[in-house]
Amino acid sequence: MPPPDAAETRVVCVDFGSTFTKAALVDAATGELLATASHPTTLPDAGGDGDVLDGYDACLAALAEQDPGAIDADVLACSSAGGGLRIAVVGNEELVTAEAGRRVALSSGGKVVLVLHGGLDATGLERLRAAEPDVVLLVGGTDGGNAEVLEGDARFLSDVPWPGPVVVAGNVESQPVVAELLAASGTPHVLADNVVPRIGVLAPDGARRAIREIFLSHVIGGKHLSSRTDARGRTFTDMVRGATPDVVLTGVELLARGLDDEHPGAGDVVVVDVGGATTDVHSVVELDPEDSGLAREVVATTPVTRTVEGDLGMRWSAISTVEAAGRDDLHEAAVRRRERPDLLPDSDAEQEADLAIAAAAVRIALERHAGRSKVVVSPEGRVVERSGKDLREVDLLVGSGGALRHGGPDAVRRVLVPATGDAFEGGWQLPRAPRVVVDHDYVLAAAGLLAADHPVAAHRLLGGLRATGGSVA
Repeated sequence: MPPPDAAETRVVCVDFGSTFTKAALVDAATGELLATASHPTTLPDAGGDGDVLDGYDACLAALAEQDPGAIDADVLACSSAGGGLRIAVVGNEELVTAEAGRRVALSSGGKVVLVLHGGLDATGLERLRAAEPDVVLLVGGTDGGNAEVLEGDARFLSDVPWPGPVVVAGNVESQPVVAELLAASGTPHVLADNVVPRIGVLAPDGARRAIREIFLSHVIGGKHLSSRTDARGRTFTDMVRGATPDVVLTGVELLARGLDDEHPGAGDVVVVDVGGATTDVHSVVELDPEDSGLAREVVATTPVTRTVEGDLGMRWSAISTVEAAGRDDLHEAAVRRRERPDLLPDSDAEQEADLAIAAAAVRIALERHAGRSKVVVSPEGRVVERSGKDLREVDLLVGSGGALRHGGPDAVRRVLVPATGDAFEGGWQLPRAPRVVVDHDYVLAAAGLLAADHPVAAHRLLGGLRATGGSVA
């Protein structure tokens, strides 16, 4: 039994996922991982029966069997249950503010369900309604620049009226007008700093904070995933601190950058998470834009980036994954996985197929997240032109997802290592020689949850991923 006051230092970190609810018990004083548990996520059925906290209760019971201190521990949670955070981006130009808004939405933990540009109209409204976003991110114009489209979009949403909520992150000089329009129609909204204050600059932090605020105040409760409390009287909305991808990205930032000289980071980091429906890539890469060849981009590449590939996955998206990879030999295996998303490999052949599909998803997702380099002829002669995010000097590549966590040492060799190297056809700027590890205990989400209130514990929790002696290929 733990000492009487041991529960005071324990924190249960929970990720309410779309498929599984995962929980970790962490000592907030030492950063020690004390216990882990998972259970299929329990969503209400069509009749309203069931509650997302049912799966949480099962996880808590499993944690308590390993450490009784879990029963009275504080709880911090993130969620992508019920479809996660759906964001529609409405901007001015397709290649500037709308693209900036898309990048910011992804880095905020959202699934971008629609991008519109050029001014809202009846057709745009129809598409917006069909996309069913949880949040509309309204952007447009540099500070002091074009105001017509942003103010026109706000007026259009006000006239509908749009039921909201809306995050406004465009031309700051237009924001008083936009706020007045939205307030007049009762549309819930939050103002944030412009995501493109000037050409070539992307400023995501203010919009990310605003989207997180909207997620907590409007989205979580609006999904009606829970109608009860846990044994200590806590509701689902009391527990949740943010969308899972946003929380994981916080963990990745801490892993890469550390806290200070006494609590250093691992350097440049890329994390690839292979799921049933999507493959997410998070990266924290500190690059000099002049050296990277991206200084003239109208929308700058940010050090902290997240991309979501909705057609790459192990189950629901298995068919499109093998098609994108040109792997006709895996088509039948992909069909089985699409028809049976709960399929568990029960033979060497099925395990082989799982690893091959995972390897395809990882490679393609990393290529899309990264950029290319190619030699072009310019007035100055032959020069190297680069696009996207250069991952070649990344220090650490972290794999996550069930296929990697449960695939054993062979999974690292078969799935992650082939996406690294020095010479890729097509000029893809993939990691050359990173250390390669697997987040076996799913600590990135837990560290992201702990980072605000228990930063040192969060840093220590990530020690196994930073250490050379971790699950290195």
